[in-house]
Amino acid sequence: QRVGGRPKLWAYLRQTWARRDFAYTLAKSRIQARNQANRLGVVWEIIKPTLNAVMYGLIFGVLQGANKPANYAAFVVIGVFLFEFFSSAMSQGARSITGNRSLVQSLSFPRMTLPFSTIIQQLLTLAPMLVIMVIYVMILGEKPNWTWALLIPLVCLYTLLNSGVALICARLTVHLHDVTQILPLITRIFFYTSGVLFAVDKIFKAHPWVVELYNFHPIYQVLEIARGLLLHNHVYDPGHWLSLSIWAVVTFIFGVIFFWRAEERYGREF
Repeated sequence: QRVGGRPKLWAYLRQTWARRDFAYTLAKSRIQARNQANRLGVVWEIIKPTLNAVMYGLIFGVLQGANKPANYAAFVVIGVFLFEFFSSAMSQGARSITGNRSLVQSLSFPRMTLPFSTIIQQLLTLAPMLVIMVIYVMILGEKPNWTWALLIPLVCLYTLLNSGVALICARLTVHLHDVTQILPLITRIFFYTSGVLFAVDKIFKAHPWVVELYNFHPIYQVLEIARGLLLHNHVYDPGHWLSLSIWAVVTFIFGVIFFWRAEERYGREF
C-alpha cells in the first residue's frame, strides 16, 4: 500500500473510532484551556446565551407586537440555546483542520478525528446549557412532563446533523480559505431565518407557501420539536421527526464521504 494513501472508507472509519479517546481528551482539554482564560470559567457558557436571549427577545418582542407566540420568553430561550450548538459546530468544525496545522502535518492519524473532536467539545458545552435551559423554562411557567425526556433523541439527531455540517465545512475551508470569512454571515442568516426568534406560522400567515417551505428546514424542525416537547401550548407537526431524521442521516453520510475523499490533501493544502 502506498505510504500516505487514503484508506478504504470502512478501514478509515475503524481507525477514526479507534482514536475516540484522543478526540474526547482533545475536546475536554480545549474546554479547560478556554475556561482557564476567563475569570468566570464555565459560567460564561451559560451567561452568553442567556444575555443573547434577553437582548434578542426584547428587541424582536417589541418588533413583533401581537404576532408573538404564547410564553414568548421561554420560546426565545429554547431557540437561542439550541441554535448555539449549530452555530458553534459549524464555526469550530470549519477550523478543525486549518486550526491544527502543526498537528496535521506532523502526525499520521485519520483527520476526521479533529472535526469529531469539535463536536464532542460542543456536546460537552451543550450539556450544562440544556440543564439551564430547562430550569429557565420551568421558571417561566412550564411544568415538567414526560415528553421532556424526548429531548435526548432530539439532541442525538441534532448532533448527527451538526457532525455532517462540521465535516463539510472542515474540508471546504482547507480548499477555500475565504470560506472562514463568510461563515459568520451564513451563521447569522440561519439565525434570523430559522424561527429562533419568531413563530413562522404567525409572521407568514399571509403567505402559507412560506410556512410549507419551513417544514423542510432542519434547524427550524429541531426548534419546533423542542418547543413542542417543552411548552404545553406549542403544537408541532410529528412528521418533523421523520424529516429531521432524514436530514441528519443524509447530511452525516454525505459529510463523512465528502471529508474522507480529500484525506490525502489535508496535510498539503493550507
